[in-house]
Amino acid sequence: MIIHKVKVYPSKIHLPKKNQLAWKIAEIASDNSKLNNDAIEMTINRIIDNASVAIASLNRRPVISSREMALKHSRKNGATLFGVNSKLKFDCEWAAWSNGTAVRELDFHDTFLAADYSHPGDNIPPLLSVAQQNKRSGLDLLRGIITAYEVQVNLVKGICLHKHKVDHIAHLGPSVAAGIGSMLKLKTETIFQAVQQALHTTISTRQSRKGEISSWKAYAPAHAGKLAIEAVDRVMRGEGAPSPIYEGEDSVIARILDGKKALYKVPLPKKGEAKKAILETYTKEYSAEYQSQALIDLAKKLRKKIQNLKQIKKIDIYTSHHTHYVIGTGANDPQKMDPNASRETLDHSIMYIFAVALEDGTWHHVKSYTKARAKKKSTIKIWRSIKTHEDKKWTKKYHNPDPKQKAFGAKVIITLKNGKKVAEEQGVADAHPYGSRPFKRENYINKFLTLTENIIEKKESNRFLKDVQNLKKLRSGQLNKLNIEVKKSKLKKNLKKGIF
Repeated sequence: MIIHKVKVYPSKIHLPKKNQLAWKIAEIASDNSKLNNDAIEMTINRIIDNASVAIASLNRRPVISSREMALKHSRKNGATLFGVNSKLKFDCEWAAWSNGTAVRELDFHDTFLAADYSHPGDNIPPLLSVAQQNKRSGLDLLRGIITAYEVQVNLVKGICLHKHKVDHIAHLGPSVAAGIGSMLKLKTETIFQAVQQALHTTISTRQSRKGEISSWKAYAPAHAGKLAIEAVDRVMRGEGAPSPIYEGEDSVIARILDGKKALYKVPLPKKGEAKKAILETYTKEYSAEYQSQALIDLAKKLRKKIQNLKQIKKIDIYTSHHTHYVIGTGANDPQKMDPNASRETLDHSIMYIFAVALEDGTWHHVKSYTKARAKKKSTIKIWRSIKTHEDKKWTKKYHNPDPKQKAFGAKVIITLKNGKKVAEEQGVADAHPYGSRPFKRENYINKFLTLTENIIEKKESNRFLKDVQNLKKLRSGQLNKLNIEVKKSKLKKNLKKGIF
């Protein structure tokens, strides 16, 4: 790996493009390095994971709306839509929009946390749709996805967006552009321009994940993927981009992030070095914000230690800066304590999540978020007794560069009415790569079978699992096999009409 120092240069100082971060990204995207076998197998796991959560969300309103928008953009030799007959094809950017929304809606796919946040599985829908429309092979798709993960993970390691309340999709646009460039075997110059355009067009604020969180949380990464596809299309036709997009005097860094005195350190592999960043990422066992995964496991364990939950006086959670200020009481969002809050908001309330997991001793992607569940009096009482605190020890663990030492957990102290204290702590989720029972292929398959039960037919389920695990051998034009069909009668519709 090479650590690239990224800073702002005044316009009077010419910064050669080969010294720019966007060029360095483009170089590794176009280097045609050998694919790592473990990275290939993990990519297949993540395609299965994405399909699981996408199918489970097909009849949720945001997904229905995105699908109906895409259905208005048919194309003879385009891409497929989750749930829809694979013989029907659509413009790849609209397929990416719909499929990306389906993948993101339940907040149930993979994650990577470092200087910033990310859900790198968001790269897969746009890359798959472009691969289908352009008749690429399974190996082409694997190369593109592995590159996209590499770029996003390393941008997340080096550049914090959240500090400036910029949404994390600003790292997704460049990674999708780089992944597409790698998959289509585009020239370094073309990918360089596409990365810059994609970043420029995907800057948005974190209000999408603050206050009254709406369906836009699911749409945001799908929108970034769509914009990145369009950026690549434009530069393939010879168009350029704002440059230098990272280092310029009025660039993203200069005007939106740390400013003209900023210095970022972004790691990237050497040209020709195998890309393995996907192996540092982790999926979710539970449908909830990743920083709550270890705390759900912790709540389930504490449940066994407390015989009567009515005896709880208060609960203190000592955790990292990000957990406290984003999904904890440090966010100062009254909505995170509101039983009438949206599912998206409850998903970003560690107080709600911990209370439900403690009471139920389990977690379910639908039942744990119902209106009736959120309004249960005993739950509200526990929920409102919870307070989070930043503990610098946990913040340090959160940012540890060593994947084996990095932790996203907490220490929980439950004080009972009789004064007794019950304490427990956990660093990573049980399903984390370094947890007590790391997710393996069989776990991804089981997650798929569980989430798609009674939605798709057994024959279709078996067919998909067989084809996706054979991805390396799928030839040009065979990537439609990665779509999953659902009976038309099982797909709900939105009766409200739009422009299309």
